[in-house]
Amino acid sequence: MTDTRAVEARAAFEAYLRVRHRLPSVEFGTDWRTAATLDEIAAPFDLILFDAYGVLNVGETAIEGAAERIADLRAAGKSVAVVSNSAAYPKRRMMSRYERLGFDFTPEEVVTSRETLLSHLADMPPRRWGAMLNDANGTEELDGLDIAFLGDECGPYAEAEGFLLIGSDGWTEHRQDLLEASLRRDPRPVLVGNPDLVAPRETGLSTEPGSFAHRIADAAEVVPIFFGKPFAGIYDLLLGRLATPPAPERVLMVGDTLHTDILGGRQMGFATTLVTGHGALVGLDVEEVIRRANIVPDFVIPRI
Repeated sequence: MTDTRAVEARAAFEAYLRVRHRLPSVEFGTDWRTAATLDEIAAPFDLILFDAYGVLNVGETAIEGAAERIADLRAAGKSVAVVSNSAAYPKRRMMSRYERLGFDFTPEEVVTSRETLLSHLADMPPRRWGAMLNDANGTEELDGLDIAFLGDECGPYAEAEGFLLIGSDGWTEHRQDLLEASLRRDPRPVLVGNPDLVAPRETGLSTEPGSFAHRIADAAEVVPIFFGKPFAGIYDLLLGRLATPPAPERVLMVGDTLHTDILGGRQMGFATTLVTGHGALVGLDVEEVIRRANIVPDFVIPRI
């Protein structure tokens, strides 16, 4: 763990504190239980939900022992699923990654913020969208939408009837300035396919669409609509796939971020577990950040 990573983690945590007023309001207890792994706490739960980045993988690398833990949980009769704020690329690519990294999830066991956004768009009237999205990822799953990729020219910003913040790979300060200026001149809907501010990668924390969305809210006084954790829609989409969803108290949400995984799980009535060894809080004093955020998990473990 380098000093740089700790500085990044601290900056990300402070950023989450600044945008807390735009996230769900939830009541928490005051204490939590520590454990070594999920083995010690999984018994009361029928369904265990996992965040991806920082829990199962860091970037394109599996976290040691994570695939084996999933297999152990299945062997113990637990249902498992992934709830991921991943929107920048098609689900097919995500499933290929999981297979390559040794996980055996089925497509039905994986729900993403991209899917949540697309489900919402399917019920909206057609409009011309300007998209924060690297065009190298193509338009798979987006083919039915009228989309223009936002680049360095002003035209697509002015012509758009709304904006989709899907993936921040390749996004620049110049493009952010163009988007904010366009929205100040002409406020339009902003739909955010990934509410995360950051995500753990091999080289550190990447800046995700949620970070740029909150900047838009501050600079252009436009209220973004978020699709993904900690907001309920992504969980509702997953539970709707189950023939018989378990009672909320029989569900455990496992993640590395207080303001997405723990907050989101708690607002659904689930128990929550914070994983501290590989994700967004690495290098920080866990007790301090829990107290400052006033977002209290039921359990804290270093790894799954």
